[in-house]
Amino acid sequence: MNVLVLGGYGLIGEAVLERLLQDGHHLLGLGRDIGQARRRRPRVQWIAADMSRLLSAADWIPLLAGVEVVVNAAGALQDGPRDQLDAIHRRSVAALIAACEQVGVNQLVQISAIGADLASDSAFFRTKAEGDRAVASSSLNWTILRPGLVIAPAAYGGTALLRALAAAPAVVPAVLVDRLIQTVSVTDVAEAVSRAVAGRLARGQIIDLVEQRAKPLADVLLEFRAWLGLPKAPVVTVPAIVGRLASGIADGLGALGWRSPLRSAALAALKHGVTGNAKAWTEITGRPPQSLEATLAAMPAHVQERWFARLWLLKPVVFAVLSMFWLASGIVGFIRQDAAADILASRGLSPALALWMVLAGSVADILVGAAVLVRWLARAGLMAMTAITLVYLGAATVLAPDIWLDPLGPLVKTVPALCLVLVALAILEER
Repeated sequence: MNVLVLGGYGLIGEAVLERLLQDGHHLLGLGRDIGQARRRRPRVQWIAADMSRLLSAADWIPLLAGVEVVVNAAGALQDGPRDQLDAIHRRSVAALIAACEQVGVNQLVQISAIGADLASDSAFFRTKAEGDRAVASSSLNWTILRPGLVIAPAAYGGTALLRALAAAPAVVPAVLVDRLIQTVSVTDVAEAVSRAVAGRLARGQIIDLVEQRAKPLADVLLEFRAWLGLPKAPVVTVPAIVGRLASGIADGLGALGWRSPLRSAALAALKHGVTGNAKAWTEITGRPPQSLEATLAAMPAHVQERWFARLWLLKPVVFAVLSMFWLASGIVGFIRQDAAADILASRGLSPALALWMVLAGSVADILVGAAVLVRWLARAGLMAMTAITLVYLGAATVLAPDIWLDPLGPLVKTVPALCLVLVALAILEER
């Protein structure tokens, strides 16, 4: 069958694509940024589209040509510059359903979330529930799957945070360590989608996909630490005020395009726990979804997982340090412009040219220092930092090679700063 998977390169969507390809279906994947997905999954026909802009049946109809089944694995955690929850979870889904009904696509698999509730005070869970309601009230052959905390070989958002906290040195810090969590392997989610697409699930079911036994967050973190092969360490409860402060900072960064799992929406979801009922799936398959222990055992961790876990929490530190360094450099240049210009003038430049170069350099430093704080400008900012640093080192070598031997090392110290820029470029990607 021709199956369209929305959010096809996400944590769940990619696993669904792989399973459906194995089942022999022809796959179409839809997402906003499909360049990397097209290179990684060339067997899939990719469609570049933003669901938050597909808000009428007319928007969807051209994308449904030849499609027999739609799988919706798209979603967002919190409103931001690129994410509008109501548009993605409700309005776009309602428009998709209307388009399916008009063109004769009669099967829809909706991947929702445990905790979806029309009465929820969380915009994420409320809009998810509104999308589910639109699906359930349609004339389509529908299935709604509600997975718990999805564990996969890949790690984005909350699952990346779990790995990072589990890899902390000496102790494992966390808020709300007593909250109950039920995980589910992404392979079990893909299996459920496979059965729904093949018509091996009864029509009109809402199915929780969770392991049978809930565990406190503290136990989940310790399972991940053992999986990473790290020495045992105690879980230390972080005061709630620290969690609220971190989520406030993360919300602020969200306005700059960074999609941190520390945002307030994630904290609110954790506060209520991540739990469901494994009974329906157990009755369908004769077994519950596999436990966290079994999930982790099926994907052994190696050095790359430890690298990722340790670097993940350092990533915001790297970007903050680079931003402060370059902003401070530019501000100091403005404050001490005459002194800086005198240094250049003493090397043979005219006073006017020396002053112009200092001011231009200060402006450039401030611009790139601010740019790396904005997600969609970060790569350009880091590339500019690299170029500016190389020009600075080259010009200084030509004009004042003796500075390389200065006991305070103004040029020598620039080299490790450049290396940190290269590290930031290497870890910039989020998925």
